Amino acid sequence: MNRKDFSERDICTKFVTPALKDVAGWDLMQFYEEFTLGKIHVRGKSVARGLRDRADYILFHQRNLPPLAIIEAKDNNHEVGAGMQQALRYAEMLDIPFAYSCHVSRHRERF
Repeated sequence: MNRKDFSERDICTKFVTPALKDVAGWDLMQFYEEFTLGKIHVRGKSVARGLRDRADYILFHQRNLPPLAIIEAKDNNHEVGAGMQQALRYAEMLDIPFAYSCHVSRHRERF
């Protein structure tokens, strides 16, 4: 299969998650995948979630400590920097100090 055909979720499943675990040594308890973001609006007895965003990865040293980093993955139809603004916005929303963007090119893996 051509890497250009991989979806963002394929990139995460086939490349990013294994790189986090096997290459970088992150334990499964040290990151969340597809972390849902968004404000919750409460009016009387009514509760609704505002615009939803989903961060691809949130990394922790330990789950009982604040998050360390956010990673935004992009499919191969985007440049690696395309997710950086998105990652920075999510990091600002959650007060996370580090933001990264990644994808897997068809020539070599970049992380």
